[in-house]
Amino acid sequence: MAIPQHTIDQILDRTDIVDLIGQRVKLKKTGRTYSGCCPFHQEKSPSFHVYRDKQYYHCFGCQANGNAIRFLMDIDNRNFVDVMKDLSSQTGIELPKDNQDSKRLSYKREAKTVAEPSKTAPVTPVQSPPTTELQIDHDPFEEFRNVDDPFAQFEPFQTFNEAPAQEGNLYDLLENVAQFYERQLPQSQSAQQYFRHRGLGVETIQFWRLGYAPEDWQHLEKAFPQDVQGLKLLGLIRTSDKGRDFDLLRDRVIFPIRDAKGRVVGFGGRALNDEIKPKYINSPDSEVFHKNQLLYGLYEGRKQKAQDWLMVEGYMDVIALQQNGIYGAVATLGTASNTEHLNILFKQNNRITIAFDGDAAGQKAARRTLEIALPLLNDGRELKFFVLPNDHDPDSLIRREGLENFQRLLQQAPLLSDFVFAHLTQNQDISSPEGKSLVMAELRQLTELLPKTGSFRYLLNQSFKEKLGFGKRWTPQLSNDASLSFNIRTKDEDFAIAILMHHPFLYIHFETLRAFVPSHELLSHILNILNRIFDNLPDDQELATYYVLGACSTFSLEIADIMRRTNIEVLTHAPEMADKLATEYALGLQEKYLRQKLKDPNSLLESRNLRQQLNELTKKIGLRLLS
Repeated sequence: MAIPQHTIDQILDRTDIVDLIGQRVKLKKTGRTYSGCCPFHQEKSPSFHVYRDKQYYHCFGCQANGNAIRFLMDIDNRNFVDVMKDLSSQTGIELPKDNQDSKRLSYKREAKTVAEPSKTAPVTPVQSPPTTELQIDHDPFEEFRNVDDPFAQFEPFQTFNEAPAQEGNLYDLLENVAQFYERQLPQSQSAQQYFRHRGLGVETIQFWRLGYAPEDWQHLEKAFPQDVQGLKLLGLIRTSDKGRDFDLLRDRVIFPIRDAKGRVVGFGGRALNDEIKPKYINSPDSEVFHKNQLLYGLYEGRKQKAQDWLMVEGYMDVIALQQNGIYGAVATLGTASNTEHLNILFKQNNRITIAFDGDAAGQKAARRTLEIALPLLNDGRELKFFVLPNDHDPDSLIRREGLENFQRLLQQAPLLSDFVFAHLTQNQDISSPEGKSLVMAELRQLTELLPKTGSFRYLLNQSFKEKLGFGKRWTPQLSNDASLSFNIRTKDEDFAIAILMHHPFLYIHFETLRAFVPSHELLSHILNILNRIFDNLPDDQELATYYVLGACSTFSLEIADIMRRTNIEVLTHAPEMADKLATEYALGLQEKYLRQKLKDPNSLLESRNLRQQLNELTKKIGLRLLS
């Protein structure tokens, strides 16, 4: 059984790992985690920790770790599908049926008519050879004189008007229609002229499989007489109020729409005359086509191994950018961007950019997208806003600015934190207390939309306070003698400590490091202190820093020296930079200590678990490097 990743994610989201493991292991809350004796190896003192926020468990002893699915597979020695069936019934999320897809994708093809001779048509006699003469020396009727049915002794003679009906597949039908539209393009001078006017070359037209739908109101029915039922299921043939069938797309250039697997699932049609409304028509939703779950250009961008992803407005923007060597542009299919669209892009890369027009409508769309995106901004995700000049789309902007300047403008697109600040302050006097207060009040409304378990809401609040001139950040007071230590090497552990002091809420990135850092290291002491006090941290970023410094006062001299050497305040000036840096140091240190532990494991079980973790971590680091 193939279980889609989004179904697995839904099941994990609805499963409380603390409750699930608590049924098998006696757990006790200790700081940020729940701990108990590990069920996978014998031990007397608890080293098994469960993290509710991360839906993750980890044993400090044997290094067993994973999510709820892995726990049930290992504890009961069961396979993946069996565990998923149990969790499915517990969470109420249905798993896909094995034969469901094939049934809903089929339709009945109409029977193919076979030509039959007319009953009134003259029959041409068979000419006998001229030298042979038929001789009959008995009464032919004698053979059947006493028979009721003279034909009973013979096999009945069957005539067929139709070949038996067959099952059709919607994906196959869509592919055939796409090829049909492609073949029509060379027959239309106006369609070819439209693409030439938009600057598209032959290779681009072929790559995107662009085509043309003829003017004829029944051209699809004529081209696919056996597949009318399938075409109606796809919405490509409609029925008028008077009961007459007609084609949805007529006299339009055609943009085939492909899903993530490259299958044609629908079409977009653009009118050749701008006076015709609507200018664009898309296939309606069907069994294979769901506009809210698809992005035009996603398949093509992945095929060209795009790394950076940019959401633009329309088909032609995507195509023009690809022709200019900017891969990874996508567009929604005539709908506003939604949660599903953004999640699709975040699965390609944790950093995405959205383009908007600079006019009032573009600003309104940007605000709407912002409110949709904020709940999705888990730690490590980064969103940028590319505001286009008025009356320009990406294609026209490239032609005006040139490709190099366009790429520079794209790279300079503001981060979400900068965009939000500009957006909220554009109509406020931030030199006055009242203006600052109004900005912070509106910011609080937006940050409430951010995930509660992440650190970004705290980072964003602190960033606004700094820009508006609230308060003064903590800086270590050092003697001149201490600042002369130029030759001291700054380790990755020191940068991690500096980040934790400056941004205590980023501890959530580092907490799993407690399983690896040797207990004598300063970082280990800091992490253990943060684990105990994290739930009591003040919401205010600056107060949280003071709170942590007070809790770590035993190590104040070492911390002050680290803060001076790392200059972390400059490195984490933007919330996104702080979050990114924390993630990179957390992953790098985890890899370092995993490799150290693998050199001298305590048991074969620990060695196996460590190697499994290292493999997963290496993949994660590799994906971040690619992005």
